[in-house]
Amino acid sequence: MSGVVRNSDDIWKSKKITADTKVKLYQSLVQSALLYNSETWTIKEEHKRKLRVFEMAVLRRICGITRHDRIRNIDVKKDLGIKNDITAVLQQRLLQYFGHISRMGPDRYPYVLLQGKVHGTRGVG
Repeated sequence: MSGVVRNSDDIWKSKKITADTKVKLYQSLVQSALLYNSETWTIKEEHKRKLRVFEMAVLRRICGITRHDRIRNIDVKKDLGIKNDITAVLQQRLLQYFGHISRMGPDRYPYVLLQGKVHGTRGVG
C-alpha cells in the first residue's frame, strides 16, 4: 500500500490540487483499498497503531510536512478537516457489518457463525 502512496507523489506534491481534493482522493482511493474487507478482520491494538502511523504518513505527505517540522498529528488532521482517524472508520465498518449480520435470517451462515446456533434446533453439533 505504501508503494501506491509513493507512486502518487505527483498528486500529493501538486500545488494545483487543493488539500481538500487530496484528502478526498486519499479517502476514496487509498483508504478504501487499505480497508478492503476490513469488516471481517480481527483487529489488535498493534494493527490499529500501524494503521494510524500509515495514515499520518500519507496526511503529512499531502500537507508537505515531515516529522522534523514538529507539527502535531492533531494539528495536521485539523488543518485537513479530518474528524475521524482511520481506526474510527474501521470501527464504523465493523459495527455496520455486525448490524448487517444481526439482521440476517437465522438460516444464513454468517448469522449462524455469529450466534453459534441454528434457529429452530437445539444447537450445532
